[in-house]
Amino acid sequence: MQPLPLLSYFAQQAQAKLPADVWHYLQSDAGSGLQLQVNELGWQSKKLLPRPLRALQQANTRCELFSEQWAHPLLLAPVAYQRLFHADGEIGSAVACNAQQGQMMVSSLASQPISEIVTQAQQPLWFQLYWQGDRERTAALLQKALAAGVSAVVFTVDAPVKQALIDLPDGISAVNLAQPLSMRPVHMGQSQVFDGWMTQAPTWEDVAWLRQQVPIPLLLKGLMHVDDAKRAVEYGCDGVVISNHGGRVLDSTPSVAAVLPAVVAAVGSQCKVLVDSGIRSGQDVFKALAMGADAVCIGRPYIWGLAAEGAMGVAKVIRTLRDELEMTMALTGVSNLSELRQVGLFE
Repeated sequence: MQPLPLLSYFAQQAQAKLPADVWHYLQSDAGSGLQLQVNELGWQSKKLLPRPLRALQQANTRCELFSEQWAHPLLLAPVAYQRLFHADGEIGSAVACNAQQGQMMVSSLASQPISEIVTQAQQPLWFQLYWQGDRERTAALLQKALAAGVSAVVFTVDAPVKQALIDLPDGISAVNLAQPLSMRPVHMGQSQVFDGWMTQAPTWEDVAWLRQQVPIPLLLKGLMHVDDAKRAVEYGCDGVVISNHGGRVLDSTPSVAAVLPAVVAAVGSQCKVLVDSGIRSGQDVFKALAMGADAVCIGRPYIWGLAAEGAMGVAKVIRTLRDELEMTMALTGVSNLSELRQVGLFE
């Protein structure tokens, strides 16, 4: 019998080890389950042409963003409550990230203190910021992250008010928050969404305010529309992360692969463009970079590794994706990421 690909093996191991409700929380999306397939098929539908006999000159996967240099363009996307999946938690993921010479975005809903995560990582990490209902609470969380020494802030805007979608067990919580964000009560005849939920959601005016509070690179995460990417640049953002939140917020969106080229054409010369959602192989990474992304974020796959083997599992997932990226580059005759962006993909 053929052995499973390593990521599929880790997914199976994670499902076997995690309680059913935790596995469902990790894998769930916003609706029918089809959005996960749309995200993955978006990358898989792009085709590659092999280019044999090409001499590779000093081949490497080195990536540089905002004066940071990494061995590869694979970032760990922000995932909340990582101690749900393994006792190593976010610290385990951060240590693995450092060992694999990469970068990690730490979630606002991390289950371990941001200062400890950065310390154990032995490198500055990026911080993913959720709006905390108002500017005062958001500023307090931001200042905690800045004091911990983070090197970039990634403001996630596609989940206007983020709360746990699972009953958290005792001992696991969003420890970096002063207190959990609670919904404002609504009165008879009012809308839970419009009069409750959305009254605590950020706006473009809040992005302008946030830009003034953040002295390091600021990226907006969760954009899918070209006009929103253009506006992010106008408001002084240093980068955008094209994402549909892994399908967890709004069902029936296009795949990131479908919208990435237009966003790159619109703002790629003015800011950095990153992507996530549906990346499941080094070939997917290659395709995203060839379509103009500056780096790629992975989410569920590294959590599979964390659940299966802790920090070591995360390191193996990163290394596997990098190996697959290198193999794809070798078979298409590409020496580095600059050359990779010039590769044409077949639909």
